[in-house]
Amino acid sequence: MKTYRYFLLALTVIIIDQVSKLLVHEHMYLHQEINVLGDWFRLHYLLNPGMAFGIRWNNEFGKLALTAFRIAAMFGIGYYLYKMATREAHVGFLWCMALILGGAIGNVIDSTFYGVFLNNHPANSPTPWFHGQVIDMLFFPIFEFAWPEWVPFVGGDNFLFFSPVFNIADSSIFIGVVIILLYQRTFFKLHHDEDELINPESNPPSQSGVPNPMLEKQPDTPMQE
Repeated sequence: MKTYRYFLLALTVIIIDQVSKLLVHEHMYLHQEINVLGDWFRLHYLLNPGMAFGIRWNNEFGKLALTAFRIAAMFGIGYYLYKMATREAHVGFLWCMALILGGAIGNVIDSTFYGVFLNNHPANSPTPWFHGQVIDMLFFPIFEFAWPEWVPFVGGDNFLFFSPVFNIADSSIFIGVVIILLYQRTFFKLHHDEDELINPESNPPSQSGVPNPMLEKQPDTPMQE
């Protein structure tokens, strides 16, 4: 059984994600920004108490619920990956699920433990456990411009693409989900073919149970004059 290889990929994502976060924590101060490739790829140290790509929940109960949901999702995704691997699902789908699992666990570690071991929980948290803030650092401000004054509602405002700051775990989840959406017809083709074999509609049998000969392909014959 080759199920373990998918969990090895998830473990690799977790290690890369955690190492990158701890390096940023140790060698950068909060909100520090370092240019990596010109101005369009930067490291920007942020703490995110909420969801992926900088989305926040300004509610302590919401944060605790989010962490609990992440933990439940982590176990659910892991179990689902194992079951689909034993059923010999499409390899591409399994690799994508491994990416999603690794990213989910990476952010769970932040939310569960960073408030205790890195002391980065919000000041008003009832407990440091399960209130850790996720470390984000990847920032791609590809281009920025100011809207002309005549543009309704946004005239004079600055527009920045791409503004969210995220991490390796977020990227892993995003890549896995996008690939599944793009190749879902390929990944689930086997199940679609099995359904056609179980419920054939293109060649329904006659009442006697014999396939209807009128619907079968007939050999080409020359037309009679």
